[in-house]
Amino acid sequence: MSLLEQRWEKLADIKRVLAKREWFPGTSGNLAIKVNSDPISFLVTASGKDKTKETSEDFLLVDSTGQPVHDTHLKPSAETLLHVEIFNKTNAGCSLHVHTVDNNVISELYGDQGKITFKGQEIIKAYGLWEEDAEFTIPIIYNHAHIPTLAKDFSKFVKGDAGAVLIRNHGITVWGRDALEAKKFLEASEFLFSYHLKLMALKAVR
Repeated sequence: MSLLEQRWEKLADIKRVLAKREWFPGTSGNLAIKVNSDPISFLVTASGKDKTKETSEDFLLVDSTGQPVHDTHLKPSAETLLHVEIFNKTNAGCSLHVHTVDNNVISELYGDQGKITFKGQEIIKAYGLWEEDAEFTIPIIYNHAHIPTLAKDFSKFVKGDAGAVLIRNHGITVWGRDALEAKKFLEASEFLFSYHLKLMALKAVR
């Protein structure tokens, strides 16, 4: 199996798992995985696809600018430029972008603050933070309709090989050194969002 086929299978497996969790409503969301580092190329989800289905056209190979490497009728996902920023600025191997109700509500609740910080939660260890009083902060940026502008704003918070950024009323993008780490960051973030909203609701009715 070639490297491209191996990467395809890894990304397809992640898509399969996240689709079962219904994290791709209305064909939203996109996934990317690096295939080569020099020159940079990566697989990214094709635009407008039903991610609950599996086909031979789910992904396409693009270069460091987000343009298809080969002639194709497929169009890269709208947010491909976010993945471009990640792969060009870091050694990340995989990045994931999903729209969920929880991450949208959190982004609206804390959007004016420009961030949300979690602490005192065991699952924070998923981010590699093992201190007893560890904190993890996720920045929240404005949802620019113009994707190049969004990518430029997003890029300011791409500072390491793993991380997460919320786009207000849009979704979350996470990345990691490999597919497992990116998926772990995404799952931990969505857990924290869900926990936080449920806790707020319970406190409100007391």
